[in-house]
Amino acid sequence: MVETLRDILDAAARGVFPPADGRTTVVPQHCARDAGVIAFTGHSVVFTDEDPQWVHDTLGGLDCDALAATMNARFIAAFLERTGRTTDTIDVMTVASPRPGEPPLAVREIRDPAHSRVVSSRRRRDDVRVWAADGGVLVLGRGVAGRLEAAVEVAEAVRHRGLGRALALAARHLAGGEPVWAQISPGNARSLRAFQAAGYRPVGSEALFISAGPRSAGRSDGSA
Repeated sequence: MVETLRDILDAAARGVFPPADGRTTVVPQHCARDAGVIAFTGHSVVFTDEDPQWVHDTLGGLDCDALAATMNARFIAAFLERTGRTTDTIDVMTVASPRPGEPPLAVREIRDPAHSRVVSSRRRRDDVRVWAADGGVLVLGRGVAGRLEAAVEVAEAVRHRGLGRALALAARHLAGGEPVWAQISPGNARSLRAFQAAGYRPVGSEALFISAGPRSAGRSDGSA
């Protein structure tokens, strides 16, 4: 049976990764909105509805280390030009197992669909839910391949007090029994440290390519 992107991500959440054989696997997109590249140790996964042969030919034409080719700026630029998509950055991809019980941090759910964090999160995630704590916000939603993704925001006035870590940990308690993913810019060391302190482990890197067009019907996943 051919693995789907969700199969690959679910296995990675369990600590089971593609073989470190230097190859690139190309799998179909989960939905029209999201395409991109995930690099694990010694193996990359490109999720796209483009011709797989184009992917392999383009990677083969790069004058760089084959292990780094999928995250090479020239491949990313070629992908964006071919598809008309946009991207922000290459993120560190992290994941944490769920935890039972209520979060140790007091949070209250925001159910206003017009709230700014709900609106912004729905551009990249589905089934978005938002919780607030004093000085911070936690977002949970279904993003790439329907995985559950977390994002946190902490007000400048209350930084350096452990709130980011507490919100990231709260996400694990609110996950409903499934793994929680978080994508963090490598340059955002403060956020990366907070998620790692909350038990999230890095499993790879990810470049997400977003379509400017309407999202596909029938998908029930999303993030911010």
